[in-house]
Amino acid sequence: PSVSNSGSIVQINGQNWLQVFRGITNSTNERTLLSSNVSQKGVGHSAVVVDYENARTVASALVLANMNSLPLDWAARFSVGGMNMSFFVIKQLPVLPPDAYVEISSCNKPWVQLIVPRVLELSYTSEELHGFAEGLGYSGPPFRWDEIRRHCVQSELDAIYAHMYGLSRSDLEWVLDAPEPSSSFPTLKTNEIREFGEFRTQRYVLEAFDCIERGEEPDLYSETA
Repeated sequence: PSVSNSGSIVQINGQNWLQVFRGITNSTNERTLLSSNVSQKGVGHSAVVVDYENARTVASALVLANMNSLPLDWAARFSVGGMNMSFFVIKQLPVLPPDAYVEISSCNKPWVQLIVPRVLELSYTSEELHGFAEGLGYSGPPFRWDEIRRHCVQSELDAIYAHMYGLSRSDLEWVLDAPEPSSSFPTLKTNEIREFGEFRTQRYVLEAFDCIERGEEPDLYSETA
């Protein structure tokens, strides 16, 4: 993919939506690297547009999931020295190559088949992104916004990417909550303990990771219902 900070309203490759990442950030935020699909509108330099030469919708879904995953966010935190997610930082991050997604997971499905439906659900919550949904072969209505379910689905994606990066369970435990004097996601941990009485993301991600390790596709929401 390529990036552009043009603020003009243009159609990219004939699509009616854009993928952007947040240019203003901080390593002390809950998440440092944030990317999203938005309806096609003018954007400024702090919402950097990502474009693709081929298979834009599918490629966007995969990169979107990768850029929002905890393993990649953990790597990004070591590269951000100020409050800007600069182009040179993005270009040096270990974003997975396309061929990684066609490898067969322990769930007996290619990774792409585990990722795309989850990205679709997290992204398509408004009719403004119907073009993105149609590009992924989905013709139904937007998904209902459910905070608990969204947390479950995002945690499943975090666990999927932990496997794709080849992390062991102990590696993932460190990424999620490194012991002092190191730190991983202290703000996320503090906020969740305050709200839920536990570091819920840590529990969800590890449960999903273990599920995939057993060869089972995770479904955290049905387990919490």
